[in-house]
Amino acid sequence: MKDAIYLANGLKTKQFSQEELIKDIQHKINTRNPQLNAFVTVEKIDLAQPNPSLMEHTSPLAGVPFPLKMLGQEKKEWLATSGSRLFANHRATKNSNYVNAVEAAGMIPFGQTNAPEFGFKNITDPLLYGVARNPWNLAHSPGGSSGGAAAAVAAGIVPLAGASDGGGSIRIPASFCGLIGLKPSRGTMPVGPNAWRGWQGAAIDFGLTISMRETKALFEELRGIHKGAPYQANPAEWKKHPVKKSLRIAVCIESPIGTSVSEEAMQAVKEAMFFLDQEGHEIIEIPYPLDGRRLIHSYYQMNGAETAAMVESIEKNLQRKITEEELEPMSWALVNYGKKISAATYIHSLHVWDHATVTMEEFFESVDLFLSPTTTDIAPKIIEDLQNDRIRQQMALIPELSQEEGLQVISDMFEESLKITPYTQLANLTGQPAISLPTHLTKEGLPLGIQFMAARGREDLLFQVGELFECNKRFYLPKDLEE
Repeated sequence: MKDAIYLANGLKTKQFSQEELIKDIQHKINTRNPQLNAFVTVEKIDLAQPNPSLMEHTSPLAGVPFPLKMLGQEKKEWLATSGSRLFANHRATKNSNYVNAVEAAGMIPFGQTNAPEFGFKNITDPLLYGVARNPWNLAHSPGGSSGGAAAAVAAGIVPLAGASDGGGSIRIPASFCGLIGLKPSRGTMPVGPNAWRGWQGAAIDFGLTISMRETKALFEELRGIHKGAPYQANPAEWKKHPVKKSLRIAVCIESPIGTSVSEEAMQAVKEAMFFLDQEGHEIIEIPYPLDGRRLIHSYYQMNGAETAAMVESIEKNLQRKITEEELEPMSWALVNYGKKISAATYIHSLHVWDHATVTMEEFFESVDLFLSPTTTDIAPKIIEDLQNDRIRQQMALIPELSQEEGLQVISDMFEESLKITPYTQLANLTGQPAISLPTHLTKEGLPLGIQFMAARGREDLLFQVGELFECNKRFYLPKDLEE
């Protein structure tokens, strides 16, 4: 597969024109998207007037078409539905600062990709747009919530796409679709002007990619500080660090919530451990450093409270109450649970995050990287039911339950999904960077990623280890379907 830097160089050296590139992508969308349902809109690009600054643009990504995720990555006058029927016809009144940064880097917003309602799932099946499918095997999900973006890249339609990550929504589809998925440090990516805190800093915009050089280029082009941002990275963290010849890498394969891990996921990490050891890096096997259940409960408390506040704000703007029929069942359950959460409970949940952040920053004083599976198994099949009728009945009863009982129902609601993806939420809560690398192919011919975490501001270590695997041809990237 050709990455975005290859395409940008081709444009600058006139190996092909922007019109030819756009038409090629449009052809791929027309032929591949009907099966995948990766794109939910395709906005036409006006090529009547060529971009005279393209040749002089310093960005290594200039001129490359860049799909936006249909969740938070808003382009003026484009649909902005958040994957919800409630906003089926809503259009953005202004660009998000993330999209402004994309355009400042010379990339061209081009179409919008499928996402579950409000990004609450690790699969992509919104009632508004329907199910997205995995290019590796159409019977499987591409993951979520950036599932449409992952399907578009894995199908070879585009080499990179806008994505966001509030609990693993970049890294999970990267694992399931054989892509590179970086979740940057909190405060490095543009936020606002409509939403500034992004699940109290847990959520962040970035992208899904197929090469380390385009991952690094995208990070360097998009990162920045906005004066109004409540969470801001220290630019001093972006300085050049000397490359360490020998990295100290902690490894934990066990699930942080005590559930099972597939043999293939364990094998993926063991293969990586052997390779890293052969390359001269120090490997230390450790138990999981935090209480995974306590962490995920604090995450659900935040999510419930934020969802209730979001819906209350929407109701004020609409000047009416939102009904159960307008939201999907999981969203409605989170709204009702969030209404029960006290201010004290919400603050205590954030204290759990703060404790985890301090613990992990101290952890990274003695190690460089933390390696684990990205997911415990391959992508679930489309037909798999990640809940059951009993849980769905309990979800409907949340208004009658106590706050504690509501938390148990929400935990049950997410449990089967969480069993597949229990590793990714930690980096969102602590604000540290994490990356999923496509290093393993299962016996079924489906990809599985491994995850590395680093201290805040140390994306350079993630780039270093990613480049090590890539240079040694240890990535299993999807092949272009035309090859």
